Amino acid sequence: MENQGVEFIYSSFEDAQLHGLIYTKGNYLKKIWGSLRAFSRRLALIGEVKKFDAVFIYEEASRIGPAVVERLIHNLGVPILYDFCDPIYLPYKGLRNGYFSYLKFFGKTATICEVSAHILVGNAELAEYARRFNPHVTIVPITIDLTGYPPKQWGASRSAETPVIGWSGSHSTIRHLDVAQRALQELRQKRAYRLRVLGSEHYELPGVEVEARPWTVAAEVEFLHGCDMGIMPLPVDAWTRLRSHLKIRQYMAVGIPCVASPVGVIRELIDDGANGFLADSDQEWVEKLTRLIDDPGLRERMGRKGRRTIEERYSGEVWASDVLRILRSIVKDHGLRPEP
Repeated sequence: MENQGVEFIYSSFEDAQLHGLIYTKGNYLKKIWGSLRAFSRRLALIGEVKKFDAVFIYEEASRIGPAVVERLIHNLGVPILYDFCDPIYLPYKGLRNGYFSYLKFFGKTATICEVSAHILVGNAELAEYARRFNPHVTIVPITIDLTGYPPKQWGASRSAETPVIGWSGSHSTIRHLDVAQRALQELRQKRAYRLRVLGSEHYELPGVEVEARPWTVAAEVEFLHGCDMGIMPLPVDAWTRLRSHLKIRQYMAVGIPCVASPVGVIRELIDDGANGFLADSDQEWVEKLTRLIDDPGLRERMGRKGRRTIEERYSGEVWASDVLRILRSIVKDHGLRPEP
């Protein structure tokens, strides 16, 4: 949107120190202290809010506490464009943070919806939730900035190497790999492959060669280019059914084929057998991964179709004009600028 005359200033809740702590086990006093410092930085920004035409909030202004910052922005008369793509209103106890997770005040999502001028959500189910509190809701799926995701270059030499199955996630989602654990072990008995994991420094699967390393934004695209296919096994629960699932879009964006559980919005993303595969049982996981391992040409064709899906339906360029229209609308409606 910058080439349309829009200027953004980004302000993160976490600083580098808190970001390094937040996904570690324990360290609760340090996390609380770091979060309180971050919250105070947020409050200090309130004095600057009137200088802006609008405030864009992704998920929440503060990781902890009720919707204090959002209410203050609303009371100042500056319109809020609110965006969330996962069911962040569902209470949960994090694996790494335990009961510290409850400091998030999960119920504040409803309050932020109420005080926002407009809400962007990642899928229809989230839209249904948001409309309980505010009629001004638009579905804008998670998008990919394709300039940062160049397509994988498929070479003839790769077909002679041991295929690499990749999984990208986080500390909180690494347990999802267990859904396909038996299938991956059975697959290894039939075919040679390596499993690469990005998101945790430790992951072991008996009988399977595994390379695991922690996630970093700098490593992600290089990691995906080093994979021949990606997987997203998922348990069926309220959280996974309502999520918008960024990682599978990243597989598709770099042009590697993916196999995923048919949960929630994934059925909209993957046309089974065309731009990817859906697998709902151990047998299907083994069968479809075997097809990709055995057929380098299929991997390339399916990967290219996945890339086109992102280009045509889920790229940032495709959706920027819609978001810009909404942004201009809420500024105009609040009377801050005659021609924002």
